[in-house]
Amino acid sequence: MVVGDGKGTVGFGLGKSGEVPDAIRKGIEDAKKNLVKISLKGTTIPHEVLGKFGAGSVLLKPAAPGTGVIAGGAVRDVLEAAGVKDVRAKALRSNNPCNVLRATMNGLLQLRNVEEVAVTRDKSVKEILE
Repeated sequence: MVVGDGKGTVGFGLGKSGEVPDAIRKGIEDAKKNLVKISLKGTTIPHEVLGKFGAGSVLLKPAAPGTGVIAGGAVRDVLEAAGVKDVRAKALRSNNPCNVLRATMNGLLQLRNVEEVAVTRDKSVKEILE
């Protein structure tokens, strides 16, 4: 299960049970416990990134406004829940939904905006952009 607020916060969880409604409820509860904040640049992501988990790899690229979410399966679900409106994505190697989902989350957690990079390098935002 994937949950998000559509404003940069997203989480995922796995729920198992003999009954479908119980599995869904457990998955949502687990996802709410694992919410993380990701960096966005308007309606897209700040830079290109490659997320990896196990055999799964996901390439995420920023796109121009109006492009939409060009992604499939688990990648699309995560990006839409996070509130990313314009992005191009490709799931590489594995097509196992669990590994692709975790690879997507890994990629999203690697994203950093200009302010975060400036703090890390002890420089101003203006110096980074030049």
